[in-house]
Amino acid sequence: MADKTPNPAMRQLDVLIGTWKVTNLEDGKETDQGTVRFEWLDGGFYLVQHVDLGVSKSIEYIGYDPETGTLKSHLFGQSHEILKYTWEVDGDTLTIWYGDPGSPARFVGKFNEDRTANTGAWEWPGGGYQSTMVRA
Repeated sequence: MADKTPNPAMRQLDVLIGTWKVTNLEDGKETDQGTVRFEWLDGGFYLVQHVDLGVSKSIEYIGYDPETGTLKSHLFGQSHEILKYTWEVDGDTLTIWYGDPGSPARFVGKFNEDRTANTGAWEWPGGGYQSTMVRA
């Protein structure tokens, strides 16, 4: 029998709702700029992220996985690959792991006090880049 209400863990993503201007930097040089927009899918079981970084556009669905007790996502982009992530907002920290928690490929960013900006970095073995998003 399907749940009639979303898992309360989904509410940690409320801070993301809205449109954000994103700027990515690698070695101090801007690599991408654009917007991401987060909205609840009707019913609140999934958070949808619309990504438009100019040359890169994608859509991501984030939902609660009862088997792992985590927020899992599937990102569909122009590369025709389906990428899987795990999301967590804990206090002022947003963590997104490529794959499962503990993965060495991850984003860790901190929200400012009024939660209108998040600054952090994507890191993976041998690489990474800085990323800032500011509420539009």
